[in-house]
Amino acid sequence: MEYSKEHEAPFSSPSLPSNKWWSKDTVAIVTGANKGIGFAMVKRLAQLGLTVILTARDIEKGHKAIEELRNQGLDDVHFFRLDVSEPASINTFVSWFARIFGALDILVNNAAVSFNEINENSVEHAETVIKTNFYGAKLLIEALLPMFRLSHSESRILNISSRLGSLNKLKNPNIKNILQSENLSEKHIEAMVSSFLQNVKNGKWERQGWPELWTDYAVSKLALNAYTRVLAKRYMGRGISLNCFCPGFTQTSMTRGKGTHTADDAADIGARLALLPPEELPSGRFYLSGTSIVNSKL
Repeated sequence: MEYSKEHEAPFSSPSLPSNKWWSKDTVAIVTGANKGIGFAMVKRLAQLGLTVILTARDIEKGHKAIEELRNQGLDDVHFFRLDVSEPASINTFVSWFARIFGALDILVNNAAVSFNEINENSVEHAETVIKTNFYGAKLLIEALLPMFRLSHSESRILNISSRLGSLNKLKNPNIKNILQSENLSEKHIEAMVSSFLQNVKNGKWERQGWPELWTDYAVSKLALNAYTRVLAKRYMGRGISLNCFCPGFTQTSMTRGKGTHTADDAADIGARLALLPPEELPSGRFYLSGTSIVNSKL
């Protein structure tokens, strides 16, 4: 994914729109949210007055997260178990959501895994990483699409991604050409992912031009970025906005607490992007934060 920079905004000033379009009736789901960026996103959205559903794989940790938020006076937060790597768990969650809430405005796909230390690059768990980070988000989006409330404010999907999944990290020209095509489809993306997993199984992944840093995680985000682009094109003008957001090198458990900024810093930016005014809301954009936000085409 090559990015053409359009504009920058200071990382430290995540100003919210003055013309508030949301209310407590605005419903947001955040996945993988018992800690880190997901938890911070739930907290920030709840502070701003939305109704937020926090999801996590671990029931005990999810309930503890909700208790912590409610102790801070945030009452419009709810928990339900969700493991995006399990289709049955997705179905159970969506059935519960449909019964209790019925309609959705914002989905933040944050749930993701990586099994590498900062300077490691094992692909031992590649299948789990792809299943969670790409297929998990994809299956959840597909299951929830019928429930998005199509209105003047537009429904929003914000996929938490990574610059590691950018096309300039990919050295394989054939795959790069496919992903850059205007005719890119879900089948192309899934074929790319299958090819990577096959390369892992036969031990050829290091010679096939895949990203060199956190390879399995990078490929999962490469696929997620591409899928976001496909859906953004498909639903353009139909009331659903889809964008990706790379929070940068954030201090979370995935980075073993290392990073240039906190999860709360990243969540401030993520909330601003999720709550852009309808008249300013793009689709098919990749937002990269660091010392600045770069808004680029997927």
